[in-house]
Amino acid sequence: MLDKKAKEKIIKKFQTHTNDTGSSQVQIAILSAEIQELTEHLKKHKHDFSSRRGLLRKVSERRRLLKYLQKEDQKAFQDLAVKLKLKIANKMIEEEQEKALKEQELEKMIKGEDNDTEEAD
Repeated sequence: MLDKKAKEKIIKKFQTHTNDTGSSQVQIAILSAEIQELTEHLKKHKHDFSSRRGLLRKVSERRRLLKYLQKEDQKAFQDLAVKLKLKIANKMIEEEQEKALKEQELEKMIKGEDNDTEEAD
């Protein structure tokens, strides 16, 4: 668990405005610090399964917040990913690009079918 001073330092570093304590960026940064701390703990205490469960919960919560931020503000998402050096953000960007390519291919196929039916008439 992060102490109060460490949390305040993270909040000051990632806040979007002066009184910001709960924006997505701040929440993701705090979760990332907690995940890092829990990971170090689990390297020493391999059989601490309740902490492992807490770690998995924090990872999934961070992933949910990252998806939301990516959908709402792409630039803020990329800036945060660079600042926090998140590997998962790169994976999420690749998945989003693949999804866009598939949608474009599907649209081309649909347009192609429409053109084929018009030519047959």
